[in-house]
Amino acid sequence: MTFTLTTPLYYVNDKPHLGSAYTTLACDAVARYQRLKGESVIFITGCDEHGQKIQRTAEAAGLSPQAHCDAVSTQYRDLWERWQISNDRLIRTTDPRHRHIVEQFFARVEAHGDIVEGRQQGWYCVACEEFKDDPHEAQDPECPTHRRPLEWRDEVNLFFRLSRYQEAIEALIAREGFIQPASRRKEVENFVKQGLRDFSISRVNLPWGIPVPGHDGHTFYVWFDALLGYLTALLEPGEEPDLEAAIARGWPASVHVIGKDILRFHAVYWPAMLLSAGLELPEKVFGHGFLTREGQKMGKSLGNVLDPAELLERCGRDAVRWYLLRDIPFGDDGDFQQQRFSDLVNNDLANTIGNLLNRTSAMARRWFEESVPPAGGGLESSHPLALAAAAARRQGLAGLESLDFRSAAEAPLQLAIAANGYLNDQAPWSRMKQEGTREQVAADLYAVLEAARHVGLLLAPLLPELSARMLAQLGQPPLDSGIGSRGGDAHGRSLPDSRTWLDQLAWGGLEPGAALPEPSPVMARLELDTPL
Repeated sequence: MTFTLTTPLYYVNDKPHLGSAYTTLACDAVARYQRLKGESVIFITGCDEHGQKIQRTAEAAGLSPQAHCDAVSTQYRDLWERWQISNDRLIRTTDPRHRHIVEQFFARVEAHGDIVEGRQQGWYCVACEEFKDDPHEAQDPECPTHRRPLEWRDEVNLFFRLSRYQEAIEALIAREGFIQPASRRKEVENFVKQGLRDFSISRVNLPWGIPVPGHDGHTFYVWFDALLGYLTALLEPGEEPDLEAAIARGWPASVHVIGKDILRFHAVYWPAMLLSAGLELPEKVFGHGFLTREGQKMGKSLGNVLDPAELLERCGRDAVRWYLLRDIPFGDDGDFQQQRFSDLVNNDLANTIGNLLNRTSAMARRWFEESVPPAGGGLESSHPLALAAAAARRQGLAGLESLDFRSAAEAPLQLAIAANGYLNDQAPWSRMKQEGTREQVAADLYAVLEAARHVGLLLAPLLPELSARMLAQLGQPPLDSGIGSRGGDAHGRSLPDSRTWLDQLAWGGLEPGAALPEPSPVMARLELDTPL
């Protein structure tokens, strides 16, 4: 069974922003976790490139729509590479194969009797690419999201018969776990309770889009087209565009991770479309919150937009990933605060986790021939740090399973705090000066180093680079998470541990007597002298 995970297909009206990076980093953590568990994963991201908004944005810049899309989608691709996002696919809806998948899907829906022609009247937001429910007599109506004037539309469109799926969608959203977090379900229930109405799936006189087969002058509505990108993305690179082949690769999706503003499209419209086409439904839709900055909504007019590329350049991947995943409850709105950002990174990563490993490794090397000390009582499953590691394992895995990244991050942090406390209580630097204490000091240092190993392992899905540095400093082989080319060769590079990641989370994995590399700081302090 393939674990298929998707970000939204990001709309290329503008360059990537912190919100899209936030979603993608979260999905990357899930994908890495599932691979470390041994699952077959298809991690999909991509770009939504059709619609009137794109056409107008391109025209304003003096570009063709395709040139504009090429430029912005390249920014997304390059940014994800710089962030070392482990996506398996990056789909663009201007991919020629996507048009064929859309046409095949539409043919199924039309054959099912779910396409009718009708008149669409109402106030339309080009930025949202959707009609609003404002009354006809509204004076100077504007989009509540974008604060821009709405446009009145009166045209003949093709409609999807969403109203036929009222009972099916009611049953779906009532299903435990389908909409997450649970707090999001109520708003969808309220929307559906009002009665599902057929929705427009085409536009007329809009050249920038996919033409609707058999309906001259009609172009697919951008949302109908974009949602199907999840299916096109399942095709192997270069594979012929066949809907059945795409489905066989990894459908249904295990989880769609999206911003809360597009929850309705993914929890109502998309499932109905899939039911009409006779396809299975996604297992879960997770709608996360928005990010603000220092208590204010981010916007160009305020000059407070955080550029994810600049953030990466100044702060590094580990720092940003830690703050976004550890501080903000995934599903809630979050506020990016610079002082708290630097405080958390320095206190958690540099001081608590990094210093634990550095000082313990240094003592072990000094007193035990630059190697892991004899384990003695530190190997016992009843040891306080063994119990703390087991608790961290349970909490960390449960958090990653439920996309509770805050809990998943707290687990290794609390284990590091416990290990630091144990080290301070045992004070091996003092005990080593006393006669007959060498065996106890060895056991104490072994237990703390073993706890540090568990911290490194539990950090792997969240902070893969810091995890790799910690494990290397403990003399451990690199993890094989199924991403790219891993492992060793005849030139002496270390091979991945043959045990699974979950197996390695058992207590006692450090081999007494194994060489410990010379310690160096695994996490530099974050010094931000000027505002980001």
